[in-house]
This record gives sequence, structure tokens and C-alpha cells, in this order.
Amino acid sequence: MGATYKGPLSSYRVLDMGTAWAGSMPGNILADMGCEVIKVEARQRFDPLRYGPGVVLKEKAPTKEESQQECNGWFHAVNRGKLGITLDLTVPDGRDLFLKLVERSDAIIDNFTPDVLRKFNLHYPVLRRAKPDIILCSISVCGATGPLRDTRAYATTMMAMSGLDCLLGYEGDKEPADPPIAYGDFNAAIFCAFSILGSLVHRNRTGTGQWIDLSAWESTSTFLMEAIMEHTMNGRVPGPQGNKHPTLAPHGTYPVKGNDKWVSIACDTEEEWRGLCAAMGNPEWTKDERFADKYQRTKNRKELDAHIGEWTRQHTGYEVTDACESRGVAAMPVMDTEERLNDPHFKARPSHFEVEHYLFGKEKMYRTPWRVGAFTPGLAQPSPRLGQHNDYIYRQLMGIPDTETGRLLGSGVI
Repeated sequence: MGATYKGPLSSYRVLDMGTAWAGSMPGNILADMGCEVIKVEARQRFDPLRYGPGVVLKEKAPTKEESQQECNGWFHAVNRGKLGITLDLTVPDGRDLFLKLVERSDAIIDNFTPDVLRKFNLHYPVLRRAKPDIILCSISVCGATGPLRDTRAYATTMMAMSGLDCLLGYEGDKEPADPPIAYGDFNAAIFCAFSILGSLVHRNRTGTGQWIDLSAWESTSTFLMEAIMEHTMNGRVPGPQGNKHPTLAPHGTYPVKGNDKWVSIACDTEEEWRGLCAAMGNPEWTKDERFADKYQRTKNRKELDAHIGEWTRQHTGYEVTDACESRGVAAMPVMDTEERLNDPHFKARPSHFEVEHYLFGKEKMYRTPWRVGAFTPGLAQPSPRLGQHNDYIYRQLMGIPDTETGRLLGSGVI
């Protein structure tokens, strides 16, 4: 069965050969906008994100294979809304089938190292012969050209390469911070989806397809805009600053009532500073010359933060937020995952929705965070089981006879 979901991109079909976060998330975004996204895997080598540190329900999985392939919540999150087929691209029959699928598609996503598609004889010139206006977005670590083109990396090494690690951590730390968050994967995925949308617009205007060479490393380095300007304009190489800001004071997180609870507060203008003073009850210390203007507050940041922390400790994060926001001061509780999911504002949007998974039951998933008029993106369809939509794609969409699909299945091609 095909997807019945209708969105602004419902007339487009995308072949998704991506794996892990960077390769899988673009198709998830496009599926949320209505594309029919077909995830292409091989039974011999499927997306490794199917494994991993997800919640494993071995007692509920009908087979050992399913307990290994279908129980990773990360995979469910970035592959929901897609169809799924199995196809072995290492054999001629598999490559021929893939090219027939290309003829019926608009765009392709891959995050192989640069020479993999060429090795399969499925690189862009070959794909163009099958479909002259096809769009291919290839995500790799360092791009398809340059001395580092064959580099292999994980999220942590991409952070190191980008220069972002050297900006994270507390001021004066000698060891760079390396947070276990895949900023490079997320950013590359968003750039990929955006690039495909732009290429579809270009194709619709000119009839010409595109090959998009996307470097995840370069995508991550876009976070360094201010640091690069600081170096090129002032000759300084920024290092870790903790919660400090070059020009804003106060600027940081402060302790509040509760176990390990915090609130974030930031002031830019003098008007905002006076609003914060009013929220705190205009204590005598706020009249100290050390805090008379932004320059003085920045110089005496340590003392300033200590005073503010004495006030915030007496209240909950929401009480501090209400007192600040009502006086035009930016403040917000530092939310953990549970607070984020249960916050009334995010429920009202809504920012999440439930997907019914055949093993897990109801799973709460994030919704793509934009609204387009009356259209709210988000497909309440679970991630595909390995090869789940083979019958729909091969028999119904491509019209392959039962005898041929039986042969392909028996030989391991599909």
C-alpha cells in the first residue's frame, strides 16, 4: 500500500538510501511535507541505526531478527512516514531494478562515501541516463572533492573537525568539550532537505536536474559564524566561554528551587536590566556602581551572577520566568525532557504526536516544527519494517509479475 497522506509535496517521490541520522532525517522531513519517500535497504546490509541503544523489546518481537532490526527508537524517529523496500545494489538485477525506480522518482538521497555509487555504477551520470532531470543529494563527511574526500567520521569527529568543540566548555578549560549530540548530522540533514527543495524549484523552472555535493563537516562549521568574524576582523581566536556572552550581562543559567533545577535569564538593553531589577524587587545591590551599565556588568559578571542566583534560589523556574517576562525580560526554565513534553504551550501547538508501532504501541514523536497556512506537517505513520512495502513498490508501482518477484526474492535481490 502507498501513503495516502496529502501535503504540499505529495506529487513527488524520493528514493532514500540514507543511513543513520544524517542520511535518514532528510527523507523524514520531506515525508512530513507529503513526499512519498521510499527507504532503500538491503537484507544483507540494512541501516545500522536499526541496531543501537534503543529500547529493545525482545519478548514482544516475533523473531530474533525483528528484535534486532525493529526495536530502536532512534530509527523509528527519523524514518517515520516512509515506505521501505529491500534491494541488493551489489548485483546487476538489483541495480537494474533501482534504475527502473529512478525513472519513476524525482530525487535521491545518499550518505555513502564519495566512490560508493560509482562502484555500483549508479553515480550521477548513470542516474541521469535513467531520468535526465533526476536530483541526487549526496551527503559525505568532507564532500566529494579535496584531500579529505575519503574521510570517515562519526558525529564526534565531525564536531572536532568543524572547530565547534573548541568553543564549547567553561572559560579557561584546557580540554575541549565534546558533547554527545550529533549537531553535524542534524545540520547536514536540514541542509540536504532544503537543497532538494531548491533543486525541485529549479527543475520545475528549467527542466534540469542537479547533483548536490553536501559536506557534513562544512554544514557543522556554519555554527562558527561569529567566531570566524572575530578572527578575520579582530585577529582573535575565541575559546570556550561557558554561559558568558561577549556583550550581554546578565546572561546565563541560575539555580532555582528543586533538585538540580535552573532558569535561563538574559538582558541586552538597559530597559531589560531595569525590568530584571524590578522583578527582583529592586534590591540595594542593583544600585552598586559595578552594575551601573552593560560595560560594568560585563566586567563584574561573577559578582552579578552571584547576586542574581541568591534571588532565583528562592523561587521556582516558572515563578522567575513569570516575574521576568511580565517586565520584558527574556527568561525561561531549563526544561528536562519530561517538562518539555508536558509543557502546556507545546501541547497546544502541538509539537508532538503519537504513532502506532506494531511492537511498541503508541510512540510519541516530534512534529516537523513549522506550519504552512492550514497545513500542519507530520505523518502519523510508523517507520517501515525491513522490506515492509516490497509488494506495493515492486508489484503495484512497478508492475513486476509475480513470477519475477518470486525469483528476485528467492535469489536475495529483494
